[in-house]
Amino acid sequence: MAQISNRKTVILGGSRGIGAALVRKFAGAGDRVVFTFAGSADAAAALSAETGAEAIRVDSADRRALTAAIAAQGPIDLLLVNAGTLVMGDPLESDADAIDHMIDVNVRAPYHASVEAARTMPDNGRILIIGSTNGDRMPFAGGGAYAMTKSAIQGMVRGLARDFGPRGITINAIQPGPVDTDMNPAAGPMAETMHGFMAIGRHIHASEIADYAAFLASPSAAMITGSMQTIDGGFGA
Repeated sequence: MAQISNRKTVILGGSRGIGAALVRKFAGAGDRVVFTFAGSADAAAALSAETGAEAIRVDSADRRALTAAIAAQGPIDLLLVNAGTLVMGDPLESDADAIDHMIDVNVRAPYHASVEAARTMPDNGRILIIGSTNGDRMPFAGGGAYAMTKSAIQGMVRGLARDFGPRGITINAIQPGPVDTDMNPAAGPMAETMHGFMAIGRHIHASEIADYAAFLASPSAAMITGSMQTIDGGFGA
């Protein structure tokens, strides 16, 4: 698989879980990596020291702060949007402000970040959004609002692929199933139930998501755009 050397890569939400795996993958490949974090300052500092990537504190829910941070980093060759939040529960009892915050982080932030990055992104650049298999399937009660945000990513990716395609810029969504992270640990209380839905009954490793992201970010994936790349162990099969 061909690689691009000295690529400028920005990862939104990089301090933990899938984001940290992305930072390690792309920094290890020689990219000049900048990643954002919101609240995990210690984890971000440790990851920065480990990988040499630059960590900057940015709240993805703050559109102006987010777009300013991206503009300051441009031109960006590769944008990966991993920052996200999860609100589950009875929709009749859920906190409306928490739902709106989730929409800000999971929907508005990826859209505005992608548009801002594209302003100065060189031709043949790459944009990858970490979505969720729940954009296709929500088998649990209480996940309607979360699934809505992940389905919104699908429409955004399809539409922006048309807008950015004439410049060779691709935009795709990676849709993981259950991934072993702090938010959804492999030994957590829901693990057995989740594995029951899967063809391969285990949590996905964050490094497996990063490996596939590296392929989609490579020249070998130049004709893959506007797509949902699902890695879910057969969760939605």
